[in-house]
Amino acid sequence: MAEGGHLGQADGRDHCGHDGKVQMIDSSTVRVHQQAAAQKKQIGDACIGRSRGGLTTKLHLRVIGNGLPVQVELSPGQMNDQPMAELLLNDLPAGADVIADKGYDADWIRGLIEDQNCTPHIPPKSNRYDGITYSKAKYKKRNLIERCFNKLKQFRHIATRYDRSALNYLAMVKIACLRLWLRFYESAA
Repeated sequence: MAEGGHLGQADGRDHCGHDGKVQMIDSSTVRVHQQAAAQKKQIGDACIGRSRGGLTTKLHLRVIGNGLPVQVELSPGQMNDQPMAELLLNDLPAGADVIADKGYDADWIRGLIEDQNCTPHIPPKSNRYDGITYSKAKYKKRNLIERCFNKLKQFRHIATRYDRSALNYLAMVKIACLRLWLRFYESAA
C-alpha cells in the first residue's frame, strides 16, 4: 500500500461551513497503462494488481459532505475494500455520519466507526441475518463520492495510471484533489 494521507484540515472542517459531520468512503479501480506495468524491477510497493480487467490500481477516497476529498489511499486492484477502511476511518470528527456501500459491511468496521462516537450508515449485505438498520435518506447522499470519482477521472492522468511509481501516481491524484478544492472555493467566492 502506498502512503496516502489527509488533504483537508485535521478536524475535517473547511472554510465554507461544512464541519465534516458527513463522511463517505468508497473505492474505484483505475486501469494501469502497459508502459507503467512494464517495469522489470518493482521498487517498493507499486500498488499494481491483476484483476479481471487486467492490471489495475484501486483508488480509495474519504469525502466530506460537500463532495470534496479529504483522504486518498492506494492499493493493488484485486484487493478487497475492507482492509483499507481502517486507514480511511482514522480520526473521524465526533458525531459524524459515515456513509459507505455494502462492500464495507463488517462488524469490525461498524465497531471502528462507533468507537469514535460516529454513526455508520452502511446497508447490510444480502446474506446478513441480524437486524442492522441504517438511514436510507442519509445513504442517498452517497452519490457525492461517486461524483467526486467522476470529477477526478476527468483528468486523463488519473483515469489511466501512466506512472510506474505508486508515489508519483498518488502525487498526481492529490494535485487533482487540490484542483477540486480550488474550483469549489473559486465558485463560492
